[in-house]
Amino acid sequence: MRIGWDGSARVIYFAYSFLCHQLPHRSFFLFGPQLTYSLAEIQNAWQNTINPMILRQFVGNPEMGWKVAWSDRMVSMFVSTWLFGILWWPLRRRLPKLPWWGLALFQLPMAVDGTTHLISDLAGIGQGFRDSNAWLAILTSHAFPASFYAGDAWGSFNSLMRLLTGILFGLGIVWFGYPYLNEAFSQATQPPFIKVGSGQHKMADNSEVEKFQ
Repeated sequence: MRIGWDGSARVIYFAYSFLCHQLPHRSFFLFGPQLTYSLAEIQNAWQNTINPMILRQFVGNPEMGWKVAWSDRMVSMFVSTWLFGILWWPLRRRLPKLPWWGLALFQLPMAVDGTTHLISDLAGIGQGFRDSNAWLAILTSHAFPASFYAGDAWGSFNSLMRLLTGILFGLGIVWFGYPYLNEAFSQATQPPFIKVGSGQHKMADNSEVEKFQ
């Protein structure tokens, strides 16, 4: 969209629309003055609606920048998976395998945050308990600015929870899954051994490997 390739950009938005809600007030914007925008700002620039199917159609404009085709949570999930994957390699021999219940603990915050957002949105986008977070303000005795509790703008409680739970998701996936992938690929690249005598084996050479295959 930034360089005028509107058709190609629309294909990307369409492809990822099956994987993500693409709500603009919960997404990052590139090449604009702000990284995120509030629901009110999106409504003023697009349509005054709380219908998620209409809101998600807003992809941005030259003045506000262009919406990333993934929501901020999904950006956090997949970028953190990539980064932790890079960090895992030099640390792989020092880290113990993460058990399945450890993976579940890393995924639990996202499950709670995502489910509560879903329930909250049933009251209408911008109308639910996760939009005002009045419960959190009471728990913290209003210790933070009002902008921290309400809405989804960058720096708010909601945006920070989506960022944090996405990072924990990526860490859990890498810590749990990469050791198994490493073992599988290592076994696949090992040359086969052939039996040459009673209880004896030797590593097959190339011609023997071809014959074996």
